[in-house]
Parts: sequence; structure tokens; C-alpha cells
Amino acid sequence: MTTVLISGNDLKLEDLYAVALSGAEAALAPEARARMDASRAVIERLIASGSTVYGVNTGFGDLAEVRISPDQIRQLQVNLVRSHACGVGTPLSEAETRAVMLLRANALAKGLSGVRPVVVDTLCAMLKHGIHPVIPSQGSVGASGDLSPLAHLAQVVIGEGGAIYRGEHLPGGEAMKRAGIAPLVLEAKEGLSLLNGTQGMLALASLALREAEILADTADVATALSLDALRGSPAAFDPRIAAARPYAGAAATAQNLMRLNEGSEIRESHRSAERDPRVQDAYSLRCTPQVHGAVRDALANIRSTLAIELNSATDNPLVFVGPSGEGDVISGGNFHGQPLAMAADQLSVALATLGGISERRIEHMTNPHTSLLPAFLTSQPGLNSGFMIAQVTAAALASENKSLATPHSVDSIPTSGNQEDYVSMGMSAARRLRPMLDNLRNILAIELLAACQGIDLLAPLRTGALAQKAHARVRAVAKKVEADRSFSNDIAAVGKLISAGEIQSILS
Repeated sequence: MTTVLISGNDLKLEDLYAVALSGAEAALAPEARARMDASRAVIERLIASGSTVYGVNTGFGDLAEVRISPDQIRQLQVNLVRSHACGVGTPLSEAETRAVMLLRANALAKGLSGVRPVVVDTLCAMLKHGIHPVIPSQGSVGASGDLSPLAHLAQVVIGEGGAIYRGEHLPGGEAMKRAGIAPLVLEAKEGLSLLNGTQGMLALASLALREAEILADTADVATALSLDALRGSPAAFDPRIAAARPYAGAAATAQNLMRLNEGSEIRESHRSAERDPRVQDAYSLRCTPQVHGAVRDALANIRSTLAIELNSATDNPLVFVGPSGEGDVISGGNFHGQPLAMAADQLSVALATLGGISERRIEHMTNPHTSLLPAFLTSQPGLNSGFMIAQVTAAALASENKSLATPHSVDSIPTSGNQEDYVSMGMSAARRLRPMLDNLRNILAIELLAACQGIDLLAPLRTGALAQKAHARVRAVAKKVEADRSFSNDIAAVGKLISAGEIQSILS
């Protein structure tokens, strides 16, 4: 079993995916353990000196000016966890939960939180043994971090709350007992450090990015098939056009489309003006590099933001240790989720964009006035409705995604007695990506089915060699439509191919 060493400084998205999706384990790197010990020593010295430090011996939020006596410091941390664990709604999935756990452990491993290494060790042990806290998905406004979701995680760390262990929903303490993990007795600041961070929204956005990158590649493959089904021109994908407006994403998509349809017999059959008098294709074909390319560039920007956040300290206050062991504890705002909220909004726009242009290509293929194919891609229109309602489904999903793409990061409702007066709504921004990804996957599945049907109706002419591979993979799970049937199973089957990266991999 692969083990990801975490230090707070070099975690990669691929490491996160290994732990969240493939069951890899995690462990604290030795150098991180030393840093954590040093920052913890600063906290211990401050407590011993009687200094007032926010989150250590004070209340929280609007209660920050309430001083807590030394004999109540442990109870303060437990009370914090309990009071903040008030989430509602559908719990996070296992993959999302594992991602949250790893990300919180990595942030603490950075050594700026003032907590003991045993806190990270406990989270790593829970990952290893498959203890997955039940974390309700709703209740965070994205500042100070994802307080409520992370509090539900922290509950299980201290032997409370609820968890899934070996498929069984158990009280957190019982799950820890069965796995042989001792629940933590929280010391000063440790409760606050467990739940003050951006790891809820970061986990959801990171997992969504992985799927979005698969879907962006899949959309290029689907377009190549649609282009041939509609007997479109490849002229718009000339590399000289991409070079004249040098966006990296547009160039990548144009190159993909040229590669996928290279050697297409369909293309060769209508090159001359006598055979096909059309001068230009519709934007949904001709402008695919510009539209898909903008999505690709957005995904690259989002990946850059997430890469920074993966290895950031996002709790408050932070402990900075000097060269001789002295330290400063400074309150700031790294817990604020605005960078992630804006990235999630950008991702939602990208998903809605891919779905919108894909639906337009589906409409062109099913519309006999634009397709030069039998109406609704059926050889017996009238008796059969063919892909008529499949296009309607795609239109419904595309429209839903447009609504879901409404920005969240511009919203704010003051909380905590107006102390936390401008919040990011980053968790809800990230949470709405799941239904959008599902919708887009289904839209692209419908486009692939329609395009393959169009290719079949142009037989014996064949599409390009790489595009033919995509056609074959679709046809392995969904046969050509000879007469009307329900498309639901076909859409689901092709959707599984997409999720597994089977269509994306054709570009490799």
C-alpha cells in the first residue's frame, strides 16, 4: 500500500487523489514532526507565562475578550468542537471525507498551528484503518474556514460524533475503539486548530477539478466525432490560427481535433465546393478551440490556486518559531475561503460552458435543417423519434448548469456577532460542483451517442483513426440505434466510460 508522507509543504493533487480515491495511507514526515514540536513548545511557554493568547486561553469569535482560566483550557477545546458540530444535509462521500482528513493533517503538519504531532498521527491512523467521520455537507459559510464540517471531523478524533467503519455507522468512540485508536484528549489550541481551516471546500474543489479535467478532454473527443458526423471543416483548427491568438488552451484543443480526425474518409468526401457548398461551420464547431480552450485555461488557473492552498496554513492564530526557539503567535485571516470560492465559481462557469456548447452540437446533429442527416438521427423518422428527446434532456441539463453557475463568492452574510462580517461562501460554491459535473457528464454522453449515430449513418465512410477508437468504445457499451428504445441505460453506460477516463485516454 502506498504511503504519502505529509510535511505541509509538498503535497500534490495526485497525492490527494491517491489517498482519497485509491485508499493510500498517509504518515507525518520526520522534519514536520520536529517543526510541530517546536511550535508546540511556544504555546506551552505562553501558557506557563500567563500571557493572553486568542484561541489558547480566550473565547472565540465575538467572545475573544473572555479570558479562560488554566484549569478550563481543555474543556474549552472540547466545548468548541461540540458547539461547532451543527452541520446539516447529506454527508460528504467517503472520498470527500478522506480528502478533508488528509488536507487537515497536512495543514497542521506545516508546523504553524502549535499542536502536538499526535494530532496528525491520529488523523493518519484514522485514514489507515478506514474510520470516516460522518460530515454533514451544509453549514459552512467559508470563514473562519469550514468550521462546522471540520468540527464533525474533530468530534470523531476525540471519540465523539459518528463515523463509518467497515461499512457500519457507529458512534465515533466505538469506531475508534474497534480500530484500536486512542481518542485524543485535546490540549490548548488543538480543538481550534482542528476546525479552523479551508479543507472542506478545498477537498471538494480538488476532487471536482480532477473530474473537470477528464470532462474537458472528453469534450474534445466528442467534438471530433460530432465534427465528422456534421461533415464540418477542419480549416478552423489550423495551427496558424491558434498561433495568431496564442492561448495555450485553444492551441491544445485545436491540436486534439486535428489529431483525432486525421485520416478521416468523411472529411475527404466533402472537401470540394461542388460536394459541399457551405463556407463556414456554426460556432459550436468552428469556435471549439476558443471555447474549450478558455475552459482549459480556466482549469489551469484553478489548478494553480489549489496547488497553493494544498500546502498552506489556514488556521488562526499562527505560531511562528524563531531561530532560537522563541516565537510569535499572530492572529490573521488565512482561514478566509475567498480564493477557493472564486476558483469554484470559475470552475462552475467552465462546466456550464462545456455543457452549453455540447448541447448546441447535439442540436445541430438532430436537426435535419442543419445536419444533412436523417431527422433526429433515425433512418425512419416519424415512425421513430430517434434522438429527439435525448437532445431535450441535454438542453434541460445545460440549462440547469447555467443556473447552478450563479456566483457564490460575491455573497456574504455576517456571522458571529458581526465579528465575521464578510464571508466567502466557499463551501457552497464547491458543493454545487458535484451536480454540475454529473450534468455535464450526461450531456457529453448524449453527444457521444449522437455523434456515433451520425458516423454510423455515413457508413461505409469512416472517421479518423483516433476518433474511430472513441466510436468503438462507445459502441462496446451502446449499440447503434436501429429503432426507438430508451436511452437512459445507454447514457449511463457511456457516462461510466467517461468517468473511468476511457474516452479521455484516447488523447494519450
